[in-house]
Amino acid sequence: MPGYLSPLLLLRNPAAAPLFLSRVVSSASVGFGQLALAWGVLDLGYGAQGLSLVMACNAFPALLMICGGVAGDCFRRHHVLMGAETLACISWLAIGAALFTGKAPLALLCVLGAVGGVATAMFLPTLRDIIADLLDPAHRPAGNALVTQTQSVGLLVGLVSSGAMVTALGPAWAASVRGGLCGLSTVLLSRLITSRPTGAGRGTRPLRELLDGWHEFAARHWLWIMTLQSTAITTAVVCYTKIAGPLYTANGHGDAWAWGVINACEPLGAMMGALLGARWRPARSISVAALLPMSVAAPMLLMGAGAPWQPIAVAALIPGVLQAVYYVLWTTALQNRLESAVLVRVNSWNMVTCYALMPFIMLASGPLAALFGSEALAFWTGVTAVIATLLTLATIRLSERRIPLTQFDAEGAVVGSHQIGSREL
Repeated sequence: MPGYLSPLLLLRNPAAAPLFLSRVVSSASVGFGQLALAWGVLDLGYGAQGLSLVMACNAFPALLMICGGVAGDCFRRHHVLMGAETLACISWLAIGAALFTGKAPLALLCVLGAVGGVATAMFLPTLRDIIADLLDPAHRPAGNALVTQTQSVGLLVGLVSSGAMVTALGPAWAASVRGGLCGLSTVLLSRLITSRPTGAGRGTRPLRELLDGWHEFAARHWLWIMTLQSTAITTAVVCYTKIAGPLYTANGHGDAWAWGVINACEPLGAMMGALLGARWRPARSISVAALLPMSVAAPMLLMGAGAPWQPIAVAALIPGVLQAVYYVLWTTALQNRLESAVLVRVNSWNMVTCYALMPFIMLASGPLAALFGSEALAFWTGVTAVIATLLTLATIRLSERRIPLTQFDAEGAVVGSHQIGSREL
């Protein structure tokens, strides 16, 4: 097999193959859920403000990621993932049942959305680091690349299929499929074998575990710079994907099918980007990693200009490619430079910092879209991404004058932050 396809060889590894198959299934479910919840709320007549409230409730439990990080460092990591998928299965089947009634109360959808958000808070920090349990350091770049590729395949299938399903059958069916696929993912994850992280969760208190993870996180200077940038980028991406995009396409720009295709183009690009990320080792890794997030602005600015959905879909390929590179570089750096016993907690502190403002941005973005329009909301999210990237690059440039770039690389936090704007939420 050619070298650029080497990550696919890991599908033959019996220790890790169930994880990759689970990522295809679970990510397909995310594609179904993303459209099901948005169009379910809109079809019930709750409008932009109702949509922003439900999405804020879905996002709010992300603040619990630090607790998910403690769980991932105290228990067998595939057990934590199984528990999260089981909770997601229950919540999405309940959302589907509520939508089938045709008169689901907004409060009920908010509660069920919040339960799904709790599952995400348990799942994401542990997913980022389970590769360290399953593969040796030499194979981790390829493993992280394959995680991205399998997620992208699943999202691609899920988003395109859900667009057609929501249009033809309605959002209730899509939500039910989301729940069923989460259940199947749980079965696949049960085939994994991981050991309990050594030196964690034994004879210590949860608060002590959280503080240990915080100290590991805070001690790395470059984590702070890249995490602050990622906070701004994540806020922009989530506002665009959860609020501005669905409202824009629902108002005469292609409806659910078009939004499904636009979203599917990003994982299509990520399938190519993961192959690049598995092999590319840039000389100026910090500056390269800081520059990559600006790509998310391309589809946002086109939507802000009122472009048809087809050019927006093409533009979505660009951040798909580049954020896949970003993810592979970042996860590999953390897995290779941090002790396994604190790995998930450090990742959870990084992620919870990025997602901290998201529920409040969600609450504000719906009324803003109703007041100024979805085009204006999309435009300013793109501007936010550009400004955040330029400020980060300027900070890096100033810092490099004081500390040699090679010393930054030695610190371990060398290549950025987590995959931008995760769609799991």
